[in-house]
Amino acid sequence: MKTENHNNTNKRPPLSPLLKTAKPAAYFILLLLTYALGYLSAPSATSSPQFQQQAPPLPSLTPLNAVSDSDFHSSSPSNSVIQLTVNSTELDSFRVTTQCADPISPELVRRTLVDRLFNGTSPFSNFPPPHAARILRRTTKIKGWGSKGAVFENLIRRVKPRVIVEVGTFLGASAIHMAELTQRLGLSTQILCIDDFRGWAGFRDRFSKIPMVNGDVLLYYQFLMNVVNFNKTGSILPVPFSSGSALIKLCEWGVLADLVEIDAGHDFFSAWSDITRGYRILRPGGVIFGHDYFTAADNRGVRRAVDLFAKVNGLKIKIDGQHWVLYSA
Repeated sequence: MKTENHNNTNKRPPLSPLLKTAKPAAYFILLLLTYALGYLSAPSATSSPQFQQQAPPLPSLTPLNAVSDSDFHSSSPSNSVIQLTVNSTELDSFRVTTQCADPISPELVRRTLVDRLFNGTSPFSNFPPPHAARILRRTTKIKGWGSKGAVFENLIRRVKPRVIVEVGTFLGASAIHMAELTQRLGLSTQILCIDDFRGWAGFRDRFSKIPMVNGDVLLYYQFLMNVVNFNKTGSILPVPFSSGSALIKLCEWGVLADLVEIDAGHDFFSAWSDITRGYRILRPGGVIFGHDYFTAADNRGVRRAVDLFAKVNGLKIKIDGQHWVLYSA
């Protein structure tokens, strides 16, 4: 027969059933008390100064223009655009007060730029050069984005521009479209196309047919070829430099425009720079406009730049299709 303790020679009296039940209950109650005391004595992240952090105040949010905010913002936080309320003092740093030179006559614009940029010889003279003639494409279908939107005819009919400056040309689709519109309306208009004609890193993944010679993408030559094919060499003139340097020089030379189109970089800083400089070369009553107001690139970089510029200068943004429009004050 088994015993309670095989090692003891003297037998102990058996425990009462009540005592057998009480011991485990006591151990369990003691365990609960120990756990409770340990939890209550632990430092609290919300009550202890060592762990307490004060959240920064949230900025007040307000749309920067009259367009409904819900029309453009995604409900996803990663895609939403935060626009902060700013007072007039904070806006002063963004204002540009430098004045351009006295404007030259629109009839002198083309001759002035040919002399200053091309040593007096039109870039269309003796074009194309032999080394490029055999590899350039002759086509009537030019790749562009929003290049034939209704905004072009709407603004050209309203402004009747004598000088148009386009910032961001690529292959010339919108410039050629504007040249056709001005000729159809009986206007004598000079269109200046500002672009460095280098494309962007990786663009040949989508445009592999653009020829390249020794690492030089022939976007400039293809643009010239497209203008020649459409017989628009008399109304279109390239300005093959970066938008920043070209717009500064136009301002210094007094080359002002009735209509300025911004359609180059889609990031905030590029768009802000192009809009700010492009607005300076507007004649009184001129209009500046551009594409990609609804494009999500750089967290809606173009839209943020347009909104800020309108806020700084007290302008109201108009929407025409996919384009934004600002009328000069």
